[in-house]
Amino acid sequence: MNYKHLYYFWWVAKAGGVVKAGEQLHVTPHTISGQIGILEDDLGTPLYAKRGRNIELTDAGKLAFGYAQDIFALGSELEESVRNYRAGGRPIEFRVGVADAVPKTIACRLIEPATRLPESVRIVCRESKLESLLADLAAHRLDLVIAGAPIPSSVSVRAYNHRLGESGTSFFAGGRLLKGLKGKFPACLNGAPMLVPSVDVAIRPRLDRWCENHKLHPRVVGEFDDSALMKAFGQRELGVFIGPTVIESEIETQYGVKAIGRTKEITDEFFAISVERRVTHPCVVAIAEASRTRFFSAI
Repeated sequence: MNYKHLYYFWWVAKAGGVVKAGEQLHVTPHTISGQIGILEDDLGTPLYAKRGRNIELTDAGKLAFGYAQDIFALGSELEESVRNYRAGGRPIEFRVGVADAVPKTIACRLIEPATRLPESVRIVCRESKLESLLADLAAHRLDLVIAGAPIPSSVSVRAYNHRLGESGTSFFAGGRLLKGLKGKFPACLNGAPMLVPSVDVAIRPRLDRWCENHKLHPRVVGEFDDSALMKAFGQRELGVFIGPTVIESEIETQYGVKAIGRTKEITDEFFAISVERRVTHPCVVAIAEASRTRFFSAI
């Protein structure tokens, strides 16, 4: 097989069309179409089918695209490994994306084991929406994505979920708000001002169901996409807020609040998402091992 033909096929699938792939590769659409045609002849089956003005992967094309993802992921790993070898001790560059819904403290604790490898490691960390990070992962601009949810079914990327662990949920309040809560937890939440994650955050439906199951009716005074901003408002005593139990003590110390109660009925899950089915990158191995044996095992 001519891997140049496969490379053009792979880029067209990633870019969403021959013209877009040509613009990114600086090659004419005619050249790309010709190379893909040769690949289809070699494989004995069409890889794309026309749908109006657009083209879509056939079933065989989807199969070939999955293999192409793996092939070029290995190629990137080979290139990086040889580059590090020739550099004679040059730090391993670990490019990791953190979904914006993941609490910063947890992201730091999860990534930290990668800095303790015998080899020198240079971390490049990006934060964004999960869908944007997955696109960069598929294009091999990232080695790993840390997320609070598995790959959404609406996102078409060749990547794998590696579950790191889960945490129960703690409820926090401070100052006068804490003193003003009536009764024991969780009854004290009835009528209390509360700061909650927005409806787009994975834990929000679980929180709503838990309140409904326990017949709780807190007074929602704020909804937040960013958990750090929610905690900052909680620090100002504007409402009760939630956070992962696994970092309960850090939240209390950082924001000057107290945990009023906790539950394992509302859980936050955390995933490492990579293009590797079997994790081999040393930094990812370190993260997965520490998560399972130390971080989440302590709760």
